[in-house]
Amino acid sequence: MKLIAPILLLTLAGASALAQTSAPATTTAKPAAKSTTAVHHTTAATAAHHAIAAAAAPAEEALPANIPAVHGVKTPLYALRYIDITVGTGPLAETSVLGASQADSHIKWYTVHYTGWLAKDGTKFDSSVDRGSPITFPYGVQKVIPGWDTGFEGMHIGGKRRLFIPYQLAYGANGRPPVIPAKSDLIFDVELVGISDNPPTPPEQPTPPANGAKPAGTAPESKDAKPAAPAAVTPAPAPKAATPATPAKPETK
Repeated sequence: MKLIAPILLLTLAGASALAQTSAPATTTAKPAAKSTTAVHHTTAATAAHHAIAAAAAPAEEALPANIPAVHGVKTPLYALRYIDITVGTGPLAETSVLGASQADSHIKWYTVHYTGWLAKDGTKFDSSVDRGSPITFPYGVQKVIPGWDTGFEGMHIGGKRRLFIPYQLAYGANGRPPVIPAKSDLIFDVELVGISDNPPTPPEQPTPPANGAKPAGTAPESKDAKPAAPAAVTPAPAPKAATPATPAKPETK
């Protein structure tokens, strides 16, 4: 009996030690199972993300069979944007129709009020509203900047629109110094006042008297008079720009 007790104690001690030794192995196995589960969830999430991205991607435009396929990403260059402030109640704006000759062409003349700002810092560089006199120009014949030659599409007479014009559709990379710096994006508020099939009638010039005297009512010239300030920049194509004709002013009585 004296020998059995120590052996039993050793057996119990060994069993206890064995239990302590095997316990960490079981504890270590659990993180491995969690790691496998985490990888499974990550893989599933990635697959779901790719599936959503593929569904959201625009479908490739189908081309006619005779056009060879090319691979790459379509990249936008620049675009004219606008906001209709007021939809006009007048007729829809008609565009000019260019024929093979001037006789075959049907030019539309737009009368427009406008105010222009530099998009970068908000500097106002010109405004017919401030002058109280709209301008008239032939639409769609490259007598104004490209942004104006297309910016009135879909407007009705009496409508007001804000045009956001990138420099490529304005005065180009060179700008129009010193008023419009190089590569200047522009913002215009425009109002379509009217449309005509005929250009504006130029104002009548007073006929000078036969004896060379100045017409009555003409102010005498002053020796200290300064030359008139240069005209404000008006929408015109760069670099060869012609100032749009202004509508005839009413005769004063």
